[in-house]
Amino acid sequence: MNNDIEVSVRGPNSYALAQDALKLMEEHGVWPTPLNYEIWLYVAGDPQCALAQEVLRLVASGEKITEEISDSLASKFIARLKLNDEVRDAGLKLSKELHTITEVISDVQTSQRSYSTTLESARQSLNLADAGVLKNLVDNLSAATNVVLDHHQSLQTRLSNSSREINRLRKHLDQVRMEAMTDALTNLANRKAFDEQLDKQCEGDDVSKPLTLAVIDIDHFKRFNDTWGHQTGDQVLRYVASVLARIGRPPALAARYGGEEFGMLFPGQTATEVARILDEARQEISTRVLKRRSTNEDLGTVSISVGLAQREFAEDPFDLMDRADKALYLSKNNGRNMVTVAEGSQVRDFNVA
Repeated sequence: MNNDIEVSVRGPNSYALAQDALKLMEEHGVWPTPLNYEIWLYVAGDPQCALAQEVLRLVASGEKITEEISDSLASKFIARLKLNDEVRDAGLKLSKELHTITEVISDVQTSQRSYSTTLESARQSLNLADAGVLKNLVDNLSAATNVVLDHHQSLQTRLSNSSREINRLRKHLDQVRMEAMTDALTNLANRKAFDEQLDKQCEGDDVSKPLTLAVIDIDHFKRFNDTWGHQTGDQVLRYVASVLARIGRPPALAARYGGEEFGMLFPGQTATEVARILDEARQEISTRVLKRRSTNEDLGTVSISVGLAQREFAEDPFDLMDRADKALYLSKNNGRNMVTVAEGSQVRDFNVA
């Protein structure tokens, strides 16, 4: 599921969304299997997305949505399942390469055994050798040596080819995994990548190396979206994402967490340091007048609200995120366009001196 749908199925509208998806499936004679349900959640919740558009196109053309078609749609459009298919295909290719290498090695071993037998026979014959016999021995040894050399050359060539193929498959899988961990709209990390990194950063109990988590939300984004349309809303999302990406270079991480909400991790930086960085970003975003690309008309400005928390000793990811979320709520509740820092169970507004 993409970030927007993941947020929707965990929000107050989740039951209505589920009912809409089931109603659409019933209308089009689609069985409510888990896979079909996931696909039709996209149709009900995000009809403009590529998966929903393809489903609607098939339905409009009179195509019956069978299990085979659902599997094909999921493999093509749902990043998680696409990654599984890519891994499976790569595994089959790797197995084929390894089988080929095993066969070549077996052939070389057979050739070497034959060569060893030829050498032993030659050793026994040397005691009885006259000039003619000796010549035949040298000819046989030369021929046997050439056979072994040919097999070794064949093995080297096949191993070299297989090595290149394995490297190509590894790079391809790395690329597919990166795509599965990237938000398509903003090119930031997606929620899955963010959650994995958060879990990794919270594995130890060492607080001598600080970790600060921030959640960022675009203020009044729904109103902006409804006024100017989704394409312009996407333009705003990309703009905010570009600012966050600039300050979220490794080892920091910037991610689109869902809808108009972003998450950031700052390993090695304290809450005070991060608050200053994000407050500068907040000021930059709120003072820029945006223009609509298609018409160049002024869209006004947008602002962001930020909540952040520094990890405490042995704090798990859930509690750290919960404190940052509460700080974000206070930023929203206290007028928006501000940064709020959680300090233990307490929070405070951050103001640049």
